[in-house]
Amino acid sequence: MKKSDIEPFFATLKAANPMPNTELEYTTVFELLAAVLLSAQATDVGVNKATRRLFPVAGTPQKILDLGLAGLEKYIKTIGLYRSKARHLLETCRILVEQHQGQVPRTREALEALPGVGRKTANVVLNVAFGQPTMAVDTHIFRVSNRTGLAPGKNPLAVEMQLLKRVPAAYAVDSHHWLILHGRYVCQARKPQCWQCSVARWCDFKDKTPAP
Repeated sequence: MKKSDIEPFFATLKAANPMPNTELEYTTVFELLAAVLLSAQATDVGVNKATRRLFPVAGTPQKILDLGLAGLEKYIKTIGLYRSKARHLLETCRILVEQHQGQVPRTREALEALPGVGRKTANVVLNVAFGQPTMAVDTHIFRVSNRTGLAPGKNPLAVEMQLLKRVPAAYAVDSHHWLILHGRYVCQARKPQCWQCSVARWCDFKDKTPAP
């Protein structure tokens, strides 16, 4: 994608969705962190179904600790890899209580020190909760960035670094939401819906799919 095409590409996505946000449901920064931790290799829909039951009962680090491992597992057993995620979430809650007064830290280093929290999860929390222009590269962003030519890269970190360089500052904070949603609903893996894509004119993908 030519540099001159990037601004209209994002301007079009913004016009269609001026205030994008994550599809994970949460009411506090801690609930966001917990939901993102639970969402690895799982759908947002599946995580939301579980957290709608969990958060009203245990929506703070201390309350989740009070549940214990078996108690927490009962709430999240419908989520893939729930046993390991329960252990990670409990240990994360213990660290938050003991080292951060129960609050979610605002730095990448402190976030990535939490069990089950990798770079992508930290980027989501920094962006959604604290408004930092980070790029949480999931499978959708990786695909869209490479397919369109926006930010080609062989791995998520390479794509992230390219996005940080190429996305105009005016769109930086919301850009990862637009790219995720575009990949989830339009630029899909098996059959991209190019015939109804609002940004197809700036996309480098050669084998655009025709209308069915």
